[in-house]
Amino acid sequence: MTIALAPRTAAPTPPPPAQRDTGIDFVRALCVLGVVLLHSIMVGVTLTASGPAFTNASDGTSWIAPLSWMLQVMPLFFVIGGFSGLLAYRRLRSRGGTATAFVAGRLHRLLRPALFTIAVVGISLAVLTIVGVPADIIVTAGFRYGQPLWFLGVFVLCQALLPLLAAAHERAPLRTIALLALAAVVVDALRAASGFEGLGFLNLAFVWMALQQLGFFLADGRIDTLSRRVRMLAIRAATLLLALTFLTGVYSPDLIANINPPTAALILVGVIHTGALSLNRDRLERFSRRPQPAAFTNFVTRRAMTIYLWHMPVLLAMAGITATGALLTGIPLPALDSVAWWAGRPLWLATALILTAVVAMAFTRFETQAAPEATTSAPRIVLGSLVGLIGIVLLLALSASVATIVIAVLLIAGALRLARSAAALPVPRAAFGIA
Repeated sequence: MTIALAPRTAAPTPPPPAQRDTGIDFVRALCVLGVVLLHSIMVGVTLTASGPAFTNASDGTSWIAPLSWMLQVMPLFFVIGGFSGLLAYRRLRSRGGTATAFVAGRLHRLLRPALFTIAVVGISLAVLTIVGVPADIIVTAGFRYGQPLWFLGVFVLCQALLPLLAAAHERAPLRTIALLALAAVVVDALRAASGFEGLGFLNLAFVWMALQQLGFFLADGRIDTLSRRVRMLAIRAATLLLALTFLTGVYSPDLIANINPPTAALILVGVIHTGALSLNRDRLERFSRRPQPAAFTNFVTRRAMTIYLWHMPVLLAMAGITATGALLTGIPLPALDSVAWWAGRPLWLATALILTAVVAMAFTRFETQAAPEATTSAPRIVLGSLVGLIGIVLLLALSASVATIVIAVLLIAGALRLARSAAALPVPRAAFGIA
């Protein structure tokens, strides 16, 4: 059984471009770089009377809000994910592929490198426990590692639902994105009225799916065909509305605070980013073809998920080495947000980028390995998507520990197995009469 999601209208699907859009790829690579830089600068290491402490260096500071305006790139990342995902799905359909095959390929590309990274982190936490590292430090490390995995879970969800959302876009594009955006606003209103913060996590679906849907409009060329004046008006209107929500206290001016849980403010940020991207696509395309930007883009594009998955373990390792070095040498660490701390940030950031790049090069094969033959069973791919999501959510809800990682690894491995064709699975030895 396969999933066939052809549009119900008679209007033909716009043909996908024959070549990759190097300007879009360049912007996506910049988004990945922005995430690594933002997380790197937020890592704080101090020494207390009870030992090392790993904290969020941005807590209670005044600089995080303006910095978040520059480095909060997740809305744009999901827009680009919708752009590239829709084009990839249409290319697959034009070759006779199915929605099931598309989702299976996405699960393989996203979950295979995650399986390896999570397993390595689990082994590392077990080793730290055996050598006697204090339990509170291990718990903190597991918590900090698990936090960025929200992106993996949400991206898996959005990509798994992309064929259904693409069909809705082809039938009623404006109505679909409007309903998703309205749902996000309603969730924010209910959260504010009830005081129940947990309601906000419903927007892990609505906010990011709305932004992915915005990427569909970019892929269709609908945004680029608007006049420059209309696009500028959209940018200014979204900026004004966003500023009003900040001034009235509806949303925090700290865009990092608006991500946990997500708020509809991020949709406005996505509109601003998408408008700016559309207005500058020709310039970006020309610039991205220069040797240095092209080399940077090619490096990141092949290993974007690997970089994302490994940058936090790298930062935690750097924090651990820094704390250990301070304990062994007796050299005090600078107070967070002090002049000395800021003076050391350039070296810290450069080291984080270099080490992350080295680790990503070492493990690229887990992301770029060709996907196995996909299952043609819709129930299998639905179950596989759910099982993989449960494994990721487990690490988010209960934090990463040796026990939760073992369970998550088993679930993710099961998801990958479900996404494979039964014909591609290893045949048990007993099937040949071999004991």
